[in-house]
Amino acid sequence: MRKSIAITAAGLAVTVFGLTACGSGSDSGSGKSGGKADDTLVVGATAVPAGEVLTYIKDDLAAKAGLKLEIREFTDYVLPNTALQEGSLDANLYQNQPFLDEFNKSKNTDLVSVVKAYLPPMGVYSKKIKDIAKLADGATVAVPNETTNEGRALKLLAAKGLITLKKGAGTDASPADISSNPKHLKFKELDPAQLPRSLDDLDVAVINNNYAQDAGLSPAKDAILLESAEDNPYANLLAVKRGNEDDPRVEKLAKLLVSSDVKKFIAEKYKGSVLPVTSG
Repeated sequence: MRKSIAITAAGLAVTVFGLTACGSGSDSGSGKSGGKADDTLVVGATAVPAGEVLTYIKDDLAAKAGLKLEIREFTDYVLPNTALQEGSLDANLYQNQPFLDEFNKSKNTDLVSVVKAYLPPMGVYSKKIKDIAKLADGATVAVPNETTNEGRALKLLAAKGLITLKKGAGTDASPADISSNPKHLKFKELDPAQLPRSLDDLDVAVINNNYAQDAGLSPAKDAILLESAEDNPYANLLAVKRGNEDDPRVEKLAKLLVSSDVKKFIAEKYKGSVLPVTSG
């Protein structure tokens, strides 16, 4: 059964993990919405690349900008938004606009984008073939079982001509929206975090960037098909609860995320596996 964010409490990981704190630790207190008694901005993130980008900002740029930053890492895609809505976070960095829109709709949350930070391109990976053109007739293709990321995966395959989607199929496309499947591909829907671990049992898998990198895969080198940055709506964004867009701490972080220093860090560290955006 296809599991969307509207019906799963487990998020996208195989097991639900609680949040863990890194950076300045898991201090608690009262005061601002992030649970801090001082003016620290508490930001939720997945470990790669969001956590690494934020750690660079915290260690190298934040003090000069007058920003105190605490990073809390999450292992799924649901808890960072529920924590933001409930007020235990001030902001988060890990999701794209289609995912945020779907989350708000299905969870009745009120979260908004502040700035686009970078693009983590989704890719197709395989341990059996090195060229997507060699994909065999009847091959098994695994895709994320979360609504917007499944649609994103199918659109990537469609852009390569491996399948055709029905006219009007949107970001929530599923295998049911496939109108043409010339290679008779068989689709398997899995939790996104499980996809890298399942490669031995699959012909190919379409894997989110952060889970690929967590598993030691290089999107730029290991993906046999990778999203293009051109006209791509899936840039990761800094999000806050509506009404907090003008928080001075948020504005400082937003400015740093699109700074030349951060763009240089992303280009040098990820070497094409994560792409800086040209505008917010």
